[in-house]
Amino acid sequence: MKTLIMFQNKAVPVYFTTENKQSVNKVLKLLTNALDHKIRNGKKALQKCLNSLISIEIVGSEAILHSKSENDSLALSLF
Repeated sequence: MKTLIMFQNKAVPVYFTTENKQSVNKVLKLLTNALDHKIRNGKKALQKCLNSLISIEIVGSEAILHSKSENDSLALSLF
């Protein structure tokens, strides 16, 4: 399943698997809260990834953040 979220004034696609136990709305709320917190308080490497974010993949309780540079992609725990 695919949906879009607005992050830093751009639409970012978020991909889900159907095996997620949590509701989509709850996961999206956790994701947006985590991203907002990390862009303000995160370390430089995380902020670099968030500034070049192209898509997010939700796998279980983690968000895999894909950036323009493959080396900057990171995993972020949601729970």
